[in-house]
Amino acid sequence: MRSGLRPLILVTALLPLLACGGSYSSAPPPPPPPPSGATLTQVVSGLTSPVDLQQPDDGSGRFFIVEQSGTIRILQNGSLRLTPFLNITSRITTATEMGLLGVAFHPNFATSGRFYVNYDRTVAGQFQTVIAEFQVSLADSNQADPNSERIVLTVNQPFDNHKGGQLAFGPDGFLYIGLGDGGSGGDPFGNGQNTNTRLGKMLRIDVDGALPFAIPPSNPFVGGGGLPEIYAYGLRNPWRFSFDRTAGTLFVADVGQDRYEEIDILQNGKNYGWKTMEGMHCYPDPLSNCNMTGLTLPIAEYDHSEGEAVIGGYVYRGSAIPGLVGSYILGDFVSGKIWRLTQSGSTWQRTLLVSSGRPISSFGQDAAGELYVLDYNGTVLKLTP
Repeated sequence: MRSGLRPLILVTALLPLLACGGSYSSAPPPPPPPPSGATLTQVVSGLTSPVDLQQPDDGSGRFFIVEQSGTIRILQNGSLRLTPFLNITSRITTATEMGLLGVAFHPNFATSGRFYVNYDRTVAGQFQTVIAEFQVSLADSNQADPNSERIVLTVNQPFDNHKGGQLAFGPDGFLYIGLGDGGSGGDPFGNGQNTNTRLGKMLRIDVDGALPFAIPPSNPFVGGGGLPEIYAYGLRNPWRFSFDRTAGTLFVADVGQDRYEEIDILQNGKNYGWKTMEGMHCYPDPLSNCNMTGLTLPIAEYDHSEGEAVIGGYVYRGSAIPGLVGSYILGDFVSGKIWRLTQSGSTWQRTLLVSSGRPISSFGQDAAGELYVLDYNGTVLKLTP
């Protein structure tokens, strides 16, 4: 089962979230003081294993926070509502990295009340990832209708880790679904490079064109050679992706195995290398001469001396910290570091922004482009000057 798999550990408890590979020391060194220009300010605490934060374009100002255990909570006017927006704890499996992992609101959510979730379940002993549509209750806009579930697709999973879990609607109106390679360690079934499985892929589907979904005509394998819902492939465990709200660029953080964490810009039909490569290096031997023909390299990477589980964020488009505008913000679950990634010509420069000392599980963005950070221990923080 382990096959080089190394669970992420805090000082006192296992946190079954990302499970990258290699060895792990029980506690990172004390963080240095954060550099000037950015800090973290607490917004709210009291959550249980938060893994996603989204704000729909409905004018309400509400934040919806996904708890891995199976609930979605509403944060409004600085306070958590006592009653969950959605509670599907009885339908999901939360072993290791499984659970309720992501939510995405339809672009016309304000009028349709439609939203989508990514969760894991067990059916007759088989692990599955489920992408499902729900509707808001007609009687209460702060409550989803749990009986409105429509399953869009299911994906059988061989192991209990590397699920990905993010959902997001792109500028094209299509739903993007990030799926990991299915787990264990070292991608034992070669799912990342197999275009006849959904595992290790970024999927793109049209939830408006047909039931259960339609295929966008520009997807790379519409004419054959792979599953038509695949948009890009060669991913290990894409833990959080996002679109730049100005340029539309799709950034994804892909959690590494033993040595390297990587950040990619995903494009239609591209192969991002796993498990031929880990980051910019051959896998499993970084000094070997693997065949890189047709592979797209990351825009940035870092090794495990700096962190061991990359967490994808957003391109900053807010106004509170003018010096960050246009930078991609990312973090690391194990080291608690937050970096900015800025482009200079054809290269990207990574600069430390904050050493939080927290288990960062995800980022969020509000309507004004300001960024939020989720601490897996139960806190939401805001990136502030």
